[in-house]
Amino acid sequence: MATSNSGAIPGLHHVTAISGPPQSNLDFWVGMLGQRLVKRTVNFDDPGTYHLYYGDADAAPGSIMTFFPFVDAGPGRAGAGMASAVAYAVPDLDARMMALAEAAVDFEGPFERFGERAIALRDPDGLRIELIEGGARDEGFHSVTLWLSDPAPTASVLEAMGYAREASEDTATGGTGGTETRLRYRSNDPERGSAVDLMTSDAPSIGRPGAGTIHHVAFRARDAGEQLEWRKRLAAIGMQVTPVIDRQYFDAIYFHTPGGILFEIATDPPGFAVDEDPAHLGEALKLPEKYEAHRTRIEQVLPQIRVPS
Repeated sequence: MATSNSGAIPGLHHVTAISGPPQSNLDFWVGMLGQRLVKRTVNFDDPGTYHLYYGDADAAPGSIMTFFPFVDAGPGRAGAGMASAVAYAVPDLDARMMALAEAAVDFEGPFERFGERAIALRDPDGLRIELIEGGARDEGFHSVTLWLSDPAPTASVLEAMGYAREASEDTATGGTGGTETRLRYRSNDPERGSAVDLMTSDAPSIGRPGAGTIHHVAFRARDAGEQLEWRKRLAAIGMQVTPVIDRQYFDAIYFHTPGGILFEIATDPPGFAVDEDPAHLGEALKLPEKYEAHRTRIEQVLPQIRVPS
């Protein structure tokens, strides 16, 4: 590839989930977790619904958590064939636990996974978020967990994307109510968010899309040429990959893994400052050009939101 020496995906680009009403989502992700609202726009396929993007101070790939907040969304539930948790790397887990305790936010742990200290909590819609200690500063994503009935086919796809099996672990903890087996895969060219955990569990659960569930997991391509090369490689192993789709802040391709999870590969450029000053990201409603003529109606339909200080 033109910009990668190892031919490996370096890590996560973003993770997209479904939530309930946008204000409670904002209050938690900005007010409680300290994420920055880096873009407020609309669902490109449903402009009557927001698409909210959170990230680090620089809105960098590998830190971006996004939500489709549906006011009337029914509750979802993670199960086999779904991404079930997103994890952030944090430098001081004790400080995070103290802050959560002072805010009366329940959390699970601390527990240890693959030799790392971690805690888990839920957002207002029940999405599982893990904070894993490591690194000198808050680094964005640490990993994502994929809940699978059979990890082998998805592992093969990850291996084709430049991931290698790093470790395995059985545990009775983790929030699913049963014994879990985890296989950790790590990019051979790792940057932030370079780990993916493939989990099987004997906990009885039937996955159901809805509020509190992850819609898709997006991996990074450093540029358009790299993305096109991945499209060719994935098609060569039998993945049904979409054409490149312009998402305004990145270009995207999508495919379903054999385990049923929707993967995306998104480009780093052009980034979230393409239509907004970097110092004022997320302050104004930004619309794709095809919807600008309908801005007044869209703004009337969208619920009013306030970004916590």
